[in-house]
Amino acid sequence: MAKEKSSDTLKIDPETAPEAPAAAPAAAAQQTLTVDDAHSAASYANFCRVSSTPEELILDLGLNPNPFAQGSVTIHVGQRIIMNHFTAKRLLQALAVTLQRHEQAFGTLETDVMRRLRSAT
Repeated sequence: MAKEKSSDTLKIDPETAPEAPAAAPAAAAQQTLTVDDAHSAASYANFCRVSSTPEELILDLGLNPNPFAQGSVTIHVGQRIIMNHFTAKRLLQALAVTLQRHEQAFGTLETDVMRRLRSAT
């Protein structure tokens, strides 16, 4: 399967950006970011473990091939994302907005598996 090259350009106004300093220099009115994901690898995760140190937040993502298995299950972590708490907070806000839009368009996402099963029958 061929991978398509994709890139996005974002223009950020430092006056309205959440991480903007209190007094932004007039010369730096706008920052342009180009996101190049041509060499990124996509993976699927249905398991996430979050841990933290005073300096960093750590997300371990993996695949649980049988989430309803009984007994001991080993989940292999496929991705570990380490970020500072400021970036984690911006990620939290971005995910909240994205999920809110999804639920407005498609309905509430029920995270309790048993409730989902009961409502499907």
